[in-house]
Amino acid sequence: MSYFVDRQCQITDANLPSEAQLTEWVGATLKGRLAAAELSIRIVDAAESQALNHQYRGKDRSTNVLSFPFEMPDGIELDLLGDLVICAEVVAQEAQQQNKPLMNHWCHMVVHGVLHLLGFDHINNDEAEEMEQLEREILASLDISDPYLLTE
Repeated sequence: MSYFVDRQCQITDANLPSEAQLTEWVGATLKGRLAAAELSIRIVDAAESQALNHQYRGKDRSTNVLSFPFEMPDGIELDLLGDLVICAEVVAQEAQQQNKPLMNHWCHMVVHGVLHLLGFDHINNDEAEEMEQLEREILASLDISDPYLLTE
């Protein structure tokens, strides 16, 4: 298995995952699904997240993770999966609000985003259940508890 993650970081913060962590989480998500893949993970501030969310999804607010699958032109074979854009501020706020360890929530956002790059979605209930179950299984393989359990 060969996974390459290009970590692009627009902000400086000691509480951000390293390229090695991102690569581990991507690898856990792709294990058994793809033998090789390349993707970029861009860590951004709330303003950039909001601008991209508005431009591409029509929602004028920042969001935790945006996924941009690479659309392969016919006749070209590359291992390029696409890009993830993750808002550090939103991830940190959600982790605090949900009483979750910060790096566990970062991992969940990476897993969630990579599953989107693979074509999974949560638009309807059946798709959401399938995607959430995959997230639980992948996170469990990394010793991270079910992110959908409500904690006090």
